[in-house]
Amino acid sequence: MEYRIVLQRMEFRALHGCYELERKVGNRFTVDLEITVELGDVAAEDSVEKAVNYLTVYEVVRAQMRVTQRTIERAAMNIIDAVYAEYAQIRHVKCTVSKLAPPLGGKLERVSVVLEK
Repeated sequence: MEYRIVLQRMEFRALHGCYELERKVGNRFTVDLEITVELGDVAAEDSVEKAVNYLTVYEVVRAQMRVTQRTIERAAMNIIDAVYAEYAQIRHVKCTVSKLAPPLGGKLERVSVVLEK
């Protein structure tokens, strides 16, 4: 049996962007992560030790958001790869990275990319 863990609207200040100014002054980003995990004995044994630790997942995301990238696509892929590397029982990851108020010359709340692996 599988289950999903969803971390929503994690917010970070990061230096991602294709413009040099973005990589110097930064911007606000949000990350949504949906992880499908093999349940195993987690529920039957009420085992925190066998479960995917949400704090660890958050720390993985935070560490990846600190690595400056030119695209949010690369940031999302780095997050997905790092989450898979942390937990063998993960079966699927969906990651949405959004840049808030992107510098596109007009009013825009956010631009997002969604990657699944």
